[in-house]
Amino acid sequence: MFSPPPFPPETDTEDASETDLAKHDEEDYVEMKEQMYQDKLASLKRQLQQLQEGTLQEYQKRMKKLDQQYKERIRNAELFLQLETEQVERNYIKEKKAAVKEFEDKKVELKENLIAELEEKKKMIENEKLTMELTGDSMEVKPIMTRKLRRRPNDPVPIPDKRRKPLNYLLTDEQIMEDLRTLNKLKSPKRPASPSSPEHLPATPSESPAQRFEARIEDGKLYYDKRWYHKSQAIYLESKDNQKLSCVISSVGANEIWVRKTSDSTKMRIYLGQLQRGLFVIRRRSAA
Repeated sequence: MFSPPPFPPETDTEDASETDLAKHDEEDYVEMKEQMYQDKLASLKRQLQQLQEGTLQEYQKRMKKLDQQYKERIRNAELFLQLETEQVERNYIKEKKAAVKEFEDKKVELKENLIAELEEKKKMIENEKLTMELTGDSMEVKPIMTRKLRRRPNDPVPIPDKRRKPLNYLLTDEQIMEDLRTLNKLKSPKRPASPSSPEHLPATPSESPAQRFEARIEDGKLYYDKRWYHKSQAIYLESKDNQKLSCVISSVGANEIWVRKTSDSTKMRIYLGQLQRGLFVIRRRSAA
């Protein structure tokens, strides 16, 4: 008796169904992955387009932050510029005021020095005039009234009268004063010397006419009698007529010094030659 073939087992059918399902799932996964890639690509292209157009939100956000930083930096720079400008202007005004004050002080000092110098020259000229009047020495050439007689044939030829010439004013003030002192000594009448007269007394070192003091000027300072003297130093100024003045050295020149009397603030000019010959003597004085 013919028997039908047996049915295949159920396990084979289940295996075939699982294989088909796995294959279908794999196709779906690949399709989904492709779709995700396309979506991301489309999104990136859209963002790139927005970036080029300047409408991308992230781009606008970062640009806003950069703009704030830029504005803050510009504001700080302007504030710094304003502060520096104000400081420079203040320094300029300060320096300008100092320059104006220094100019005015120098102008007053120059005027005072010139006035003191002119006053000193005026006094010297007045002293010269007084000395000439006392000694009878006049610079004016007075004509001598003489009678002109007719010359005889055997008389010698008359010698022309040589008139005295006026003083030469090309000499310095110091040389003129020294010449006048020498003329006064020569023209003063000499009296007989008595045993008690100064001529018979032994000459002291301070009275010796041949004594000379060492005096020179170096680097704006006076070297006198083995001591250095500088500007604004308090001194005693002694003259040959035994006058002792309290003074302050106001300036040191090339060949002379200017001193200011503390009593009336008048200024005097002392030459190196006068110090060397002992016409004036300088002593140190402690500043009060």
